[in-house]
Amino acid sequence: MTQESQQDRSATRRGVLLGAGLVGVGGALAGCSTAAVPYDANEAGVAPGEEASTPAAAAAATDSGTGGGTSSAAGTLLAMTSQIPVGGGVAFTDEKVVVTQPSKGEFKAFSAVCTHVGCICNKVADGTIDCPCHGSTFKITNGDVVTGPATAPLPPRTISVTGGKIMLLD
Repeated sequence: MTQESQQDRSATRRGVLLGAGLVGVGGALAGCSTAAVPYDANEAGVAPGEEASTPAAAAAATDSGTGGGTSSAAGTLLAMTSQIPVGGGVAFTDEKVVVTQPSKGEFKAFSAVCTHVGCICNKVADGTIDCPCHGSTFKITNGDVVTGPATAPLPPRTISVTGGKIMLLD
């Protein structure tokens, strides 16, 4: 074999190895994406078989006819206090906020955006606010992490509770 033909084969071998390496790196980067890609939920954080909780759904559940989700200078009407269970809460996915009632008459609000990769927490159960994407859970009392992978608490949101109405102010 001549030296020239050996160099041609080496160049071909290098090209193949380089190409395989680039494909491997591309695959690794795609698998390590930090985008909010839920395992069994859509990008709005709604798991299969569940409905998103919206102000319109909250309005439909009340007989007051006030119409949830309406905005005014005083804020956005989220729900009536009677719609938030004691020891639980409701996730308003359109507004990206969760309202809880840890104890009777005490209302709290937190961002519904999970601090792990930004999925929307869409469920409140057993004293926690739950993210459907990777299983993070947060306390309904203060938004602190109960179960990871999230490491930061849910930030508080500002609400007012007057006349049985819960208004989102920020």
